[in-house]
Amino acid sequence: MIGKQLVLTYVYLLNYILLSSGVILYNKWVLSPKYFDFPFPITLTMIHMGFSGLVAFLLIRVFKVVSPIKMTSEIYLTCVIPISAFFASSLWFGNTAYLHISVAFIQMLKALMPVATFLMAVVCGTDKLRWDVFLNMVLVSVGVVVSSYGEIHFNVIGTVYQVTGIFAEALRLVLTQVLLQKKGLTLNPITSLYYIAPCSFLFLFVPWYLLEKPVMQVAQIQFNFWIFFSNALSALALNFSIFLVIGRTGAVTIRVAGVLKDWILIALSTVIFPESTITGLNITGYAIALCGVVMYNYLKVKDVRASQVLTESIPERAVKGWNLEKKSSDLYTPDTTIDDSDNGGHISASDQNVDEEAPLVPSSRLSHIGRSQLTVTRHDFFFYLRHFNNLL
Repeated sequence: MIGKQLVLTYVYLLNYILLSSGVILYNKWVLSPKYFDFPFPITLTMIHMGFSGLVAFLLIRVFKVVSPIKMTSEIYLTCVIPISAFFASSLWFGNTAYLHISVAFIQMLKALMPVATFLMAVVCGTDKLRWDVFLNMVLVSVGVVVSSYGEIHFNVIGTVYQVTGIFAEALRLVLTQVLLQKKGLTLNPITSLYYIAPCSFLFLFVPWYLLEKPVMQVAQIQFNFWIFFSNALSALALNFSIFLVIGRTGAVTIRVAGVLKDWILIALSTVIFPESTITGLNITGYAIALCGVVMYNYLKVKDVRASQVLTESIPERAVKGWNLEKKSSDLYTPDTTIDDSDNGGHISASDQNVDEEAPLVPSSRLSHIGRSQLTVTRHDFFFYLRHFNNLL
């Protein structure tokens, strides 16, 4: 008989796949001139940021569902502001790409994410150039080039926007690990929105004022409250669904779910948007890129297991006080748990397996989430950060 917890895990995974695909398709529908015809991606992103920031404020300051972390002016200036700047940039460029290229092609271009993250980590000096990883990155790049060559409606502007957004997101991930982890600071979804969303909103205001405001004519804008409210609410629901998923699954399960979601999204986009034509060369190129991504994930999981064996083979006294250097490209390392406490949170060691089932919150009320220990690995934390740009 299938256990209740296993069924619940699959329900969370299904919910994540449906919401993730739905939000991306919804954004495309809203922005596309052929459908809802609201070709203002910065405005749409600012609506998401404002709505998410407001909900986070209510949950933290009004309803006291989550306890706020101790945020100093130094941490805000040196961590939150630069991370928010690159986060706003990745959202801006990524959403603008919907105006020029299809959802299917965007998902194929997103296979470049490991390449961008690895390159940014090497450039920033937080990772070393490894030939096995480098060859996988070359394979991914070749696959994306082949897929791009096979794109019937190839658009240079849209491709540049999407690739720029990918590299902005990669740099944000590197900065997040370097800056926040050095401060010993970890954020759950609500506190992340509470601090990052308002700051990102302000960064987005500048390009909005310069680029979109001058061409916006109120009489010609279709503003449907329920469309924008449901769109922002869906993005917020996806934010929480990702956190539920990463609390119950491990590295391998999440990666498989992500690949499955991408294929489902590519197939659905061709049905919902008939102009999104997929060629055989598209699929061939994406399959090649996917092989590189799978090999990259395999190498990372292999490195994690090797480091776990090494740590377990060293006497306990020798391990105390020994901080293993973490690489910014190792965004899936499941070797720590995050304790989000009132003093800003700290990271403590754990002996979890790579694909271990772990409940997100103990059987306690949600109001204690800010003070309870969250059974979430460092891999989980950075998986959440990696997918944060797809939510809003």
